[in-house]
Amino acid sequence: MNDVSHDDGSPEPEGVAWSGSEGARAFAAVEAATDWLLGYPFVFRALAARIRPGDVLVDYGCGPGRVARHAARTLGVRVLGVDTSPQMLDLARAAGPQDVEYHLVEDGRVTDLPDGCADAAMCSHVIASLPSEEALLGVFTEVRRLLRPGAPFVLLVTDPACAGPAYASLRIGSPGETFAPGDPLTVRLLRTDGSWQEVRNHAWPVDTHPPLLERAGFRDIAQHRPTVTEAASVAAPDLVRSRPWTAERERPPLVITTAAAADRLPGSP
Repeated sequence: MNDVSHDDGSPEPEGVAWSGSEGARAFAAVEAATDWLLGYPFVFRALAARIRPGDVLVDYGCGPGRVARHAARTLGVRVLGVDTSPQMLDLARAAGPQDVEYHLVEDGRVTDLPDGCADAAMCSHVIASLPSEEALLGVFTEVRRLLRPGAPFVLLVTDPACAGPAYASLRIGSPGETFAPGDPLTVRLLRTDGSWQEVRNHAWPVDTHPPLLERAGFRDIAQHRPTVTEAASVAAPDLVRSRPWTAERERPPLVITTAAAADRLPGSP
């Protein structure tokens, strides 16, 4: 995600965003209840159908590592968390226990991981921070490089078309607002202390993802919008019962895209 400001309207220092030390700590304090209801459990379910315990899973854009650690425990896999932010990776390593191995993305590439090193990959709420289709294509291409042929990739995003409703832990834009691809988009996220944090993102409609994934070397692309009814058998029961989820029922805001790595990397003979 991009620029961050607090609920009193005061911005973080320019250029800090999630990638600086203050931004990293801010991201770690996001509650993400809607994501844990309609997002991450469905990511894990999609992966569980395609991988086995002991396989290698890349979490691209792992942030402070909470989702990566949960995936390691839930799926029984070896997780490689990668991120562009050294500060995020410092938080992830400090959180322990060390059931995830962390790597830095530099100039768009995880330089210490070889081609085809992973059996699966996931990427959650990363591409909203990217300013151009070329940047999206760059992320998808690097994920594809890390995957063996046929390996699954699961992408989780917030749909910018769901602007307005009062979701449990996020607000997307303003009621009635619409966005073209790449438009600036303001999202407010609920923090664990009950305050709201404003984040300035970019809007990437969900129909922009499949053609870019194809260009990056993926096939068998499908999209799914999880519902609260489905979550009753997927998410943590205590979370499902914790609130009415009114807005999430009326207009589910998260979309899961699944794909498989094609047999050859783009541009290879």
